Amino acid sequence: MLRLTQLLHRAVQINPHGTATVCGDRQRSWTESRDRIASCAAAVTALGCVPGDRVAILALNSDRYFEGLFGLAWGNFIVVPINTRLAPPEIAFWLSDSGCKALLVDDVFLPVLPAVRALAPELEHIIHIGDGPTPDGALAYEALLAAATPGPDICGSGDDIAALFYTGGTTGRSKGVMLSHTNIVLNMLNTLAIVHFQPDPVYIHAPPMFHIADATMTFISTGIAAKQIFMPRFDPASFLAAVQEHRVTDSLLVPTMVNMVVNHPDIAKYDLSSLKHVIYGASPMPEAVIRKGLEVMPHTKFTQAYGQTEAAPVLTLLDARDHGTSPDQLRRMRSAGRGVLGWDVRIHDEDDNEVPRGTIGEICGRGPAMMRGYWKLPELSAQTLRNGWLHTGDGGYMDEDGYIYIVDRLKDMIVSGGENVYSAEVESAVYSHPAVAECAVIGVPDPKWGERVHAVVRCKPGMSVSDADLIAHCHTLIAGFKCPRSITFRDEALPLSGAGKILKTDLRKPFWDGQSRQVN
Repeated sequence: MLRLTQLLHRAVQINPHGTATVCGDRQRSWTESRDRIASCAAAVTALGCVPGDRVAILALNSDRYFEGLFGLAWGNFIVVPINTRLAPPEIAFWLSDSGCKALLVDDVFLPVLPAVRALAPELEHIIHIGDGPTPDGALAYEALLAAATPGPDICGSGDDIAALFYTGGTTGRSKGVMLSHTNIVLNMLNTLAIVHFQPDPVYIHAPPMFHIADATMTFISTGIAAKQIFMPRFDPASFLAAVQEHRVTDSLLVPTMVNMVVNHPDIAKYDLSSLKHVIYGASPMPEAVIRKGLEVMPHTKFTQAYGQTEAAPVLTLLDARDHGTSPDQLRRMRSAGRGVLGWDVRIHDEDDNEVPRGTIGEICGRGPAMMRGYWKLPELSAQTLRNGWLHTGDGGYMDEDGYIYIVDRLKDMIVSGGENVYSAEVESAVYSHPAVAECAVIGVPDPKWGERVHAVVRCKPGMSVSDADLIAHCHTLIAGFKCPRSITFRDEALPLSGAGKILKTDLRKPFWDGQSRQVN
């Protein structure tokens, strides 16, 4: 039976004295990390948590985040990674909805704890994993580890739930994606079959570790006993310096990060010869950016990954051999690649019939890495997994060689800087302002973020609000990346369909005219 801690035990077995983690001045071997992970599990157990309990992590990237991920697996708890960009009400909802008994939190997020605890009173324990002083009412991580008596690995396996990765909600609320040990480990193995790492690999955590994409790379890096370098936050100059200093061989970057790196004015000053492979995904890559990457980093191979949290997460990969300047490569770089091993990937019509090659339909997948469902949302789970297929909500077509091209987003979602933003969540925040009578949130092209969140608003008669004030109002309710970056005010009512629904297609059209596809 597949289980997450298998990866850790293998790393200790094949590289016991090799470096596992480098975080600032701290450096630990695989054996040391394994022992601390066992102590982490024992410490959480000593607080009264039992197998199956949910425990959250709200922190920037660090070696302690890594220990928390595997420590919670070791103790057979369900980890709930919290998006670090959320507003306190959203954090509290994730904690309450999942029923978390404990929260691991670092220094950066201590200021939000009073607001979060007031909204999530069922949270019993706060474990401080930062380097600063531990606040009143919290428990010091290092002290807990020192006092713990490590116990045996009782990690779950197979279809047992390993993690709840929350995503934005199409109905205005987030939903917890239940991923099992089989889901996560099998998808990792499927990815490894195509993505080939260097001998003595060194992986740098550049994207946030709460995201399923970097979590997958955490599990892969552990399974192959790679040295892992932790960047608390991404910054292009810091990334370039870290690659040079630590001789990084592999990384995962979202397209906005790739853009910032390859166009950094000082990139030529850094020795990036060790960086052999970059995986990118989470949003489409502009062709100009990948061309620039191939130009300024000729020694680096690029692989595109496409998927979603519900797929744990990889559905397709565009191999490094498909990146280049030949006509075939340029054409294929516009695709999302081909299905990975272990997944049946097809294009379906509305009745779940496969459509002919070249015909646009919904991208669907079927395989053992498919999520177990949404936490406490059986009806939505059944709808998303109907007829045994994961329905992605992305529109696309497959060519004769099995390459999938994404052309539109069937569900009401915006991808901005690699983050999923569901319009319903943003609209709920906009509508809560007393001056707003009608609102529609859409994605519009943006040269930096791929897409930006744009609101179309009609105010109530005799009332008005400035775009700055309305955006500020949204910032008090939802994460900053979800808030509108621009607003159009209209005096007339928004266009409606015969069923009374706002015609977002009409609202999007002026922004997307001349574009080859309706996502960016």
